Amino acid sequence: MQHAGGAAPDIGPATPDIGAAAPDIGAATLKRVTRGLMPLFCLMYLIAYIDRQNVSYAKLEMVGALGLTEAAYGLGASLFFLGYFLFEAPANLILVRVGAGVWFSRIMGTWGLVTIALGFTQSPAMFFVLRFLLGVTEAGFFPGVLYVLTLWYPHAHRARMIGAFMMASALANAVGSVVGGALLDLNGLLGLAGWQWVFVATGAPAVLLAPYVLWRLPSHPEQARFLTPDQKAWLARTLAAEPRQQAEGSPWRALLDIRVMALAGLYVGLPLGAYGLSYWLPTLVKGFGASNIQNGFINVIPWVFVALALWWVPRHAARNGVSAWHISGPMLLGAVTLVLSVVVPGAAPKFALLCVAAAAIFAGQPVFWSVPQKLLAGPHAAAGIAAINSVGNLGGFVAQNVVPRIYDATGSQLAPMLFLAGCLLIAGVSIRVLVPRLAGW
Repeated sequence: MQHAGGAAPDIGPATPDIGAAAPDIGAATLKRVTRGLMPLFCLMYLIAYIDRQNVSYAKLEMVGALGLTEAAYGLGASLFFLGYFLFEAPANLILVRVGAGVWFSRIMGTWGLVTIALGFTQSPAMFFVLRFLLGVTEAGFFPGVLYVLTLWYPHAHRARMIGAFMMASALANAVGSVVGGALLDLNGLLGLAGWQWVFVATGAPAVLLAPYVLWRLPSHPEQARFLTPDQKAWLARTLAAEPRQQAEGSPWRALLDIRVMALAGLYVGLPLGAYGLSYWLPTLVKGFGASNIQNGFINVIPWVFVALALWWVPRHAARNGVSAWHISGPMLLGAVTLVLSVVVPGAAPKFALLCVAAAAIFAGQPVFWSVPQKLLAGPHAAAGIAAINSVGNLGGFVAQNVVPRIYDATGSQLAPMLFLAGCLLIAGVSIRVLVPRLAGW
């Protein structure tokens, strides 16, 4: 089978029954895998990302309801990432043991219940505890999917599959923008405030979907009802033939792998920019004079740009050869447009630049995640990917604390954007220099 971006790996002598049809069976197998897995993964991520985004809309009313400052609310929101950081690697290693269906079902059910509980927050302390627990319960989902993709797809296809998977986050932000604004306007319905409806209505879908995930999602290709025996055999041979480097011994040793630590440090800038922007975007748009519902609809537009970028960049990399510029180039563009979005006059130009910035910040992530998938395999991949994601997502913790603190201290919208842009610039340059050495590009 011919893979985008290069020749297919040698999978050995053809067997009489399927050898002559290897290209056909390979294409058919990957199509079935994609139809069998990706819609469910995308739906799960859509729900997860709406769940992450809801705090930025609830903030518009919850700050006043609980008597919080912007900085205190940012601290509470960011505690999600601390819980996520602490439990990410253990969660992914449990996934290896119990299987995807069981573990993803548990993750979704518990994070949905904690999100619903956030709708009944009575005090700042309760808000802080529940946000930390939300990170604990969701830990392992995103890196778990990235690990599971290594069990189902040859390496040449993974960046595009990650891009397709992450497009669900863009759709989630678009849907969440409309839903978040609309839910705020339900203030008073059934005795609940608008910010309470934001949490209750976005937590319920995860709880409802959890049993279906348990029933529908196979843990390994051998258990897939949607693949024939010949297709399972082709996939097993193809994946086994791919060269991979991995640590010896306990999968926990992957956490000390210098390549894993380097990638984790490089990744920090991506979620820092992404969460800094998504957390702050509704507040910026409200500053244009938009109502709650207008704010929601306007915020759909940047995530359409993000979806297009997540679709285009991995395909460009596959057609023209993967390079570090597919990661660092969009980050540098994001840094420039973030600053310009504050400097240029006029609401329309500001918003247009924010749309470009959003797309640029997310665009390089699918290609970035293909690097650890290439370097590690098996439980070492599960531990290594989780470590990179958990350390990197501390960027979200930093963003949701530092951005509002800078704003509170300066009263300026430019200062927070300069901070985010500076972090993206440093990370982008570092990725351009170091990733080619790590990945062998």
